[in-house]
Amino acid sequence: MTATHADPWIPGPSDDDTTLRLLTTSDLAGIDITLADVVATVEDAYRTLAAGRSDNPRKLTVAPPDGHSVAYAMLGRDGSRDVVAVKTSYKHGLHKGREEQHYYTCLTLYDDVTGLPVAMMDCGRVGSLRTPAVSALLARELAAPGARGALVIGTGTQGRLALPFLLTTLPGLERLMLFGTHPDGIEAVRTRLRAHFPGRDVEVVTDARAAAAEADVVVATAGAHTPAAVEAEDLGPGALAILVGHGLAPSALHRADRVVATSEAQMRVTGTDMADADGVLPAVDAEFPPVLAGTATGRTAPGQRIFAYNSGLVVTDIALGHRFARLAVEQGRGTRVPLWR
Repeated sequence: MTATHADPWIPGPSDDDTTLRLLTTSDLAGIDITLADVVATVEDAYRTLAAGRSDNPRKLTVAPPDGHSVAYAMLGRDGSRDVVAVKTSYKHGLHKGREEQHYYTCLTLYDDVTGLPVAMMDCGRVGSLRTPAVSALLARELAAPGARGALVIGTGTQGRLALPFLLTTLPGLERLMLFGTHPDGIEAVRTRLRAHFPGRDVEVVTDARAAAAEADVVVATAGAHTPAAVEAEDLGPGALAILVGHGLAPSALHRADRVVATSEAQMRVTGTDMADADGVLPAVDAEFPPVLAGTATGRTAPGQRIFAYNSGLVVTDIALGHRFARLAVEQGRGTRVPLWR
């Protein structure tokens, strides 16, 4: 018996169409998707992984000795959508300013029922959405009860959507704080926040450590050159500190009451800058997929200071990329390329 799909871009069982749909940055930029849709898609990917129906091997990394570039390769399988995918990321010019760096990331999806390609796409927008969605899910599951204040450190790609996603999963947040050093980035954060939550504004702070003491949730998304370095003693009782990029000092991890990671294996690959003087990272108390699924415990007491490490899992890219591919086809976006002919 031959399996079939209802998805409009996947050929039927009698077809042998191996042409590949290319989705460019511009193709994906024109697709509207709600923050709630993104959160639900990412959450489903985590739950499927926790149930043992998806595969998410540790990412591969290569970098030259002088550290001027870094490249990652990630292979995974989404058991909910029966999709296999490969994601590659390459960043060049790490010693330079953000405007001088080059960054390319690509996701290629294959249908594991028909055995045919689904799409190849720029993964920039997928990553810019799934990462703050994961932070928002971490906040929903790990923040202390009654959390009211949030601080975002950084105004780059991840910082600009951090607050809208936090408000999506924690609508009770009242005080929204931002630490940033780029005026254009600060304005971009404000613009994105108002676009999704009209009438809400952000309080720009100049002392990240002082602001962290007044926040229930701290999300550090800044680049490597940020002057911010929130220490463990800056965090109040019950605070949740989420590391995406930079902005937290190693003590926030090593002196946390509990440590939660989206993946402990990936934290040990990409989180080496948080190691102690002996190059050691502490053990993780729980990984997030089983916490989200209810089979592991994140927070065990209201007053605990929790450190959460948000490293991207390719299964979330696959799920969200698949969602974008479907929306793109419904809207007639993309270019079919006979790559294998």
